[in-house]
Formats: sequence, structure tokens, C-alpha cells
Amino acid sequence: MIFNKSYRFRLYPTREQRIMFSKTFGCVRFIYNQMLAARLHGQLLTPAKFKNEFPWLKEVDSIALCNAQS
Repeated sequence: MIFNKSYRFRLYPTREQRIMFSKTFGCVRFIYNQMLAARLHGQLLTPAKFKNEFPWLKEVDSIALCNAQS
């Protein structure tokens, strides 16, 4: 028999970590929506193209932005 286990964790981020999470999630959402709009217009863009136009995207992790394109 195979038994599945699950674990629950609760995180208590500091104020700075909460701010970084908010910025990251907001930027990922923005990139996803921008890339979706570009795809609907027949363009294929990468998150790096948006960093030139929106410099505040450079404040967050680039890997998180890259994961938004899938």
C-alpha cells in the first residue's frame, strides 16, 4: 500500500519580505497580461523586451518574470 503524506506550513514574512512578494506578484501579473495582449496581436515577445520600456520590472527576480510567459 502507498500512503500519501502532506505537510502544511505557515510563513510569517517580515515587512520587507511582504513588500518584495507584493512587487514580484504584481510584476508577474503585469508581464503575463502584457504578453497575452502581444500574443493576441500576433507578436512574440520576451519579458526582457518589457524591461526597457518599464524599468521598475528590474526590481524583481527575472526568473519569476520568465515563468510568467508560459
